[in-house]
Order: sequence, then structure tokens, then C-alpha cells
Amino acid sequence: MLSRGVRLPPGAQYALTWAVADEAGGMTSALLHRSAAFSRLGGEPVSVLTLDPDPDYPARAERLRAAGRLAEGVELVNLWDWLRGHPLPGGSLALDRHPFTPISALPPAPGERIDERTRDGRVLSRVRRAPDGAILQTDHFRLDGSLLLSERRDVGVRGTPGGKSVVLCGVDGTPVRSWGRIAHLYRAWLDAVTSGEPSFVVVDSKTVAQWAIAYRRPHVVTMHVVHASHLVGTRRPHGRLRESRRRVFEDLDGFDAVVLLTPRQRDDVVALLGPHAGLEVVPNGRDLPSAPVTAGREPGRGVMLASLTQRKRVGHAMRAVRAAADAGADVSLDVWGEGEEHGALSASADERVRLRGYSPDASAELTRASFLLSTSTSEGFPLVLVEAMAAGCLPIAYDVPYGPADIIRDGENGFLVPAGDEEALASAIVRLRDLPERERARMRRAAVRTARAYSDEAVTRAWARAMRRARRRKTG
Repeated sequence: MLSRGVRLPPGAQYALTWAVADEAGGMTSALLHRSAAFSRLGGEPVSVLTLDPDPDYPARAERLRAAGRLAEGVELVNLWDWLRGHPLPGGSLALDRHPFTPISALPPAPGERIDERTRDGRVLSRVRRAPDGAILQTDHFRLDGSLLLSERRDVGVRGTPGGKSVVLCGVDGTPVRSWGRIAHLYRAWLDAVTSGEPSFVVVDSKTVAQWAIAYRRPHVVTMHVVHASHLVGTRRPHGRLRESRRRVFEDLDGFDAVVLLTPRQRDDVVALLGPHAGLEVVPNGRDLPSAPVTAGREPGRGVMLASLTQRKRVGHAMRAVRAAADAGADVSLDVWGEGEEHGALSASADERVRLRGYSPDASAELTRASFLLSTSTSEGFPLVLVEAMAAGCLPIAYDVPYGPADIIRDGENGFLVPAGDEEALASAIVRLRDLPERERARMRRAAVRTARAYSDEAVTRAWARAMRRARRRKTG
């Protein structure tokens, strides 16, 4: 049902990222949620465009749909599956500069190996790897077994050793078009998908943004969402740009709009790099429960929803809860998530601090827990904070760039703790546990009120305004 007053500007809507995985969180969850809101509230279908060559996309789309993560009106479109069913028009073929030598035509070299990606018994790609595992070449195939595209990374292009060659083949397996970089194929695909029609392409992946920044077409408005801090460390605002962000932040006008999630990050970007007309602030949105519970919870019951990675610093949360318990507080913590640090963290888990693993329904714990811990080294706009507050679960978060301080008013709707200070984190847990129930209930109600500013309806309206401004700048 179209929400009154939410109108996205005319044009096809696309979200562009590298991959969408079943258990992906963070950026991908925000992308899928935003796309669902555009479809539900703005009345516009959204195509989520992905570039990775995983052969599982048709089944993955079905699983995401069944799990409720791929909403009605949102479709998942993978580059390679699209190319298997559609010709890519136009372009030139220059085999003198872009050599065409399929894997089947190359004699095997010592130490090299061939990996295959299959779907239902059909080979969809072959990957030739060097002895150290580096990818030397990838050949992609159609469902009928014909060669679709051959990409080499180990050829001399224009006399340059180690150059690249990308050759697209027709249905009979013969070359029809070529490029010197895979990014040129990506841009040609966007041309074909948008078909010259007015379009908005929202780029979420920082990896994809590296080449999408050069995609300039009169009919396409390009917008890049920065989902995390642009700085190394916490020396705001004049810290060092992350290398992964440098390409975009040194050319902020390359996109029609660069969308930051908090006003504080926008202000820091301006302080570091100067004003740019295309800087926009649009937070991530969230569904809000109609009747959150604001009283009667176990005051010491904590929860953490985070991937088990170094950036999330889950060990800080576990040690702080244990310290609070050792100080006499009746507290516990359930950690929901998976990651490479599971083994190390599980060694310190006990009856007070439990690792629960990944669950698609973990957010339901926010309706029962008293507090949520957030201990990351950096954030962009942590959706889980808004989700917790909307559910009446009080956030206790490290004050890192960016997000927590933009949402939490310390002592009113949650607690802010100096970044990395485990002792202060434990003290905040004890402080919340020892508050009178009426004070905790008051804070929970304040948290719910804060979350309303990040409702899907409010955020979709903000996106509509940002899109209109971006289009005016582009055409003005």
C-alpha cells in the first residue's frame, strides 16, 4: 500500500552491490531493507544488481524470498545470469589488444589448477589459478555449455606484462566484443539494463564504487551510500582517509550524490575536504513495532547482535559483562552472530556469557532483552541501535565514529561509553541494572520515541528529497 506523502521521483530504481549472501548483515541488510521500503512505501519496484559469479543466485533469491528478506517488488539480478539470457549490444572487438585464449585452449602450466563452479551439474565457470592461488583466468559459460566470456589477468595488453583481457562471446562461442578491464563490461551492462530510460542507481558497495564513480550517463543519477567511517582511527575530523574510500572521497563530485548516514560524518567530511553540493545525509530506516514493551523485563539481561570479527570487538562486551557479574550484578549476555573469531571467543564463554550462533530471527531477542551492547571500532549508522531502541531495548555503546552519538543521549535513551574502555562499559551495565524500574521504563519510552525519527516512512521521504536534488544538480 502506497503511504500518503511518500513519492519517489520518476525513474527506474536500482541498487548496485557486489554480492547478496543469505546470512549477510550490515550493509546488505540495509540495502535490502531500503529497497523493500522503496517498493512498499514509494510504489517503485527495485532491481538489486550483483556482480559476483556465484552460481547459486536463483536458489538464493528463493531462500531470501522465503525468509522475508527479499520483499515483494524487489528482484535480484545477477550480471552473469543476465548475460546468459541476453545479448549485450554494441561495442568493439580488438583481439590484437585483448587476446582471446580460452582455458581449454591453453596447455596446463606446472602448479596451476582449475576450479569449477557448477549449478545442477552444469559448469558455469572455470577458474585457472596460479600455484599461490591467485586467479589468472576465469571462463564463464551459458547453460547450454557454450563459452560466454573469457577474462584473463595474466596477458600483456599493449605490451604491458600482467595485463587484462575481457572477451565476450556470442551464442556460438566466438568473440563479439572485448575490453581491457572488467569494469568496462560492468558499465556496458548498466547501459543495457537501464536502456536509456531515466534511472537511479544507488551504489552500496565501496568496492563497486571504485569503478561506478566513472559511470556517467545523462539518463542515470548515481548515488553512493557510505556505510562506514571514511577515516582510519578516531582522530576526527582530520584523520587519514581509508585507502578503500580514497577513490571516492578524493572525487566527491564523481557521483551525483554521496549519501552519508549521520550529520556528524557529513560535517567531518566537509571539515576535511571542503563543501560539496552533492553531500546528502539520509540515515538507515527500520520497521517500528506498534507496541514495544517498555517495562517488566529482566533488568540484567543483555544481548549483542554482531558478526564475530575483530572490528566488532565482541570480546570487550563479554569481558565487561563478566566484570559486572563479578562485581555482584545479576547480569548475562547472549551473543548472536558468527565469524572468524568464534573459536577464540567460545573459549571464554560460560553460563553468564553465551555464544548463540547465527539466527535470522535473532532480532526478536530485542523485545525481551533489557540492554544491547555495541563495541565496534567504527560504524556508519548501526541499524541494530535503532532496531533495539524501537523495541524498547536500551543501547550501551562505545562512542565511535559514526552513529552512536548521533542516536544516543547518554542517560536518557541509552548509554555512551568512551571507545575501548571495558571498565566504563561494565560500569554502564551495572548502572542500568541498578536503576529503579520506573527509571528504566522512562528510558525505554525515550528510546522508542527516538527510533520514530528513523521509521521507513521518514527515511523514504528523505531519500526522495535527496534523489530530486541529485537529479536537479545533474540536469541543472
